Amino acid sequence: MHPILCTYGNNTGMAKSQDILQTITRYRELGIEEQIDYKKFYLYSIITHSTAIEGSTVTEIENQLLFDEGITAPGRTLQEQMMNLDLKAAYEEAQRLAEQHADYSVNMLCRLSSIVMKNTGKTYNTILGSFSAADGELRKVNVTAGFKGRSYLAWEKVPQALTDFCRWLNAERKNLPQNDLVAAYRLSFVAHYRLVSIHPWADGNGRMSRLVMNMLQWEFGLIPVKVLKEQKAEYIQALNDTRDKEDETIFPNVMLRLHNKNLLAEIKEFTQSQKEDATLQPANLTTLQPYNLTSLMKEILVYCKDWHSVGEIAEHFQRSRQYIRGEVLPKLSDLLERKYDTPNHPQQQYRTKG
Repeated sequence: MHPILCTYGNNTGMAKSQDILQTITRYRELGIEEQIDYKKFYLYSIITHSTAIEGSTVTEIENQLLFDEGITAPGRTLQEQMMNLDLKAAYEEAQRLAEQHADYSVNMLCRLSSIVMKNTGKTYNTILGSFSAADGELRKVNVTAGFKGRSYLAWEKVPQALTDFCRWLNAERKNLPQNDLVAAYRLSFVAHYRLVSIHPWADGNGRMSRLVMNMLQWEFGLIPVKVLKEQKAEYIQALNDTRDKEDETIFPNVMLRLHNKNLLAEIKEFTQSQKEDATLQPANLTTLQPYNLTSLMKEILVYCKDWHSVGEIAEHFQRSRQYIRGEVLPKLSDLLERKYDTPNHPQQQYRTKG
C-alpha cells in the first residue's frame, strides 16, 4: 500500500482544505461543542445516519428514546432497532480505544465487527466451512457490490490484506504531522476507503468503515464526520469513482466538502437559535447571566410562562423525559416553580418564576 500524501497538487484539494479549516475555526469559536450533552447527541446522530444508510428507518429522536430510556419506537422492526443498539455499543468501545491510542490489529477490528453485528449477524454455511458475522469472523465467500456489481477481494486474500491494512494504518498514524487537521482527516477517509474495499466481512462493512473513520478522527481530536442519509448517493459514488479511477484523492476531497457543508449547516442553525433567544426572552431573562443558561434552557423558560409537565416539555423540545427531568430541570431549579410541593408528584408541573 502506498503512503498517504498530506498535500496534493490539484487546486481543488487545496481549496477544500482551506474551506474546512476556516469552518472548523468558526465552529469552535462559537462554542457549539460546549453545549450541554453535545457529544452524546452528536454520537446519536452519527449512529442514526450510519444505520439509515444501511436501511434503518429509526429517527434521531427515536434513537434518543431507545438509548436513554429503552423505549422502542412503534412501527420499527426489531432488526433495525437492534442494529442501532449494537452500533452504539461498538462506537462506545471505539471511543475507548481511540482515547488509548490503541494500535490497529485484525483481532481488534474483528472484535469491533462482532459488536456491530452482535444481534443482527448471521451464520453462513459454505463448502469451505461455517463462519459467523455475529462473531466478527472474516468471510469465507466471495462477495459483489449488489446485483452484477464489481467483485471485492477474493475471500482467501482477505486475512493478509487486513493484516497489511493494519500495518499501514499504524505506520501512518505514527508519521502523521502534528496539528495538521487536514492530513488527519484525509488519512481517516483513505482508511475508510481501503477498509471497505477489502470488504473483510459478509455484512457490516459500511458501518465498520465509517466507525474506523470516526475512531481515527476522535484519536486525532477532530470533529467527527457524519455521512447523512441524504448524502448516501454522493458518498457511494465517491467510493466508486475512487476505485474506478484508482485515485485516492477523490474520496477525501468529496468527504471534506460534505463535512464542510454539514458543519456550516450546524453553524447556521446555532447562530439562528442565538438570534431567536435574543428576541424570545421575556424581560426577566436578561438578568440571568450568572446561571450560564444554554439556548435550550432559555427556550424552556420562555415556554414555561404557563404550567407544563415534564412530558409536555420533553415533547415540545423533542427531548426524552429522562433527559429533561434528570439533566435540565435540576439546573433550572432556582428559576422554575413547582405546582405541587409533594416530592415526585405524579402530576407535577413547572412554571417560570416572576
